[in-house]
Amino acid sequence: MLWNAFIVVLTVVMMELFSIVAHKYIMHGFGWGWHRSHHEPRTGWFEKNDLYALVFAGVAIVLIYLGTEGRHPLEWIGAGMTAYGVLYFVAHDGLVHRRWPFQYVPRRGYLKRLYQAHRMHHAVQGKEDAVSFGFLYAPPADVLKRQLQALQQARHGRQPRPDGATNPQDASPAS
Repeated sequence: MLWNAFIVVLTVVMMELFSIVAHKYIMHGFGWGWHRSHHEPRTGWFEKNDLYALVFAGVAIVLIYLGTEGRHPLEWIGAGMTAYGVLYFVAHDGLVHRRWPFQYVPRRGYLKRLYQAHRMHHAVQGKEDAVSFGFLYAPPADVLKRQLQALQQARHGRQPRPDGATNPQDASPAS
């Protein structure tokens, strides 16, 4: 039982590491065709980027099925992927992108840092020069601001666009 719980927790951690790499090199690379919709104003409840969640959910379902058919510990890896998907939905889709029926902007702590980091990720247009590719891990806001400014200055000789992602309320360093 304890071993299975360890596998679930380890899978959640590994999913965040995998997601950082996949977000940076797949979603902002050759997979931009699906992910672009996430960086543009949404016109309905769903966006093309949601196909990534369906793909990962499908993998988790297959792993759970194979594990329950005797290929242990695949069911626990699938359960960890599912747990990560729930955390992603709550933190990313709900908190940051407000796909919930209610609004909440965190004012302090980890959730504020996570919110700020992802808002700064969206402070650039297009797939280039983005920072902070994690969904549950967020570097400090002041570090991200410096990275964002350096990327923009190096590539374009200009500062990031002044939008809601970089206003003082959303992007100031966490206290």
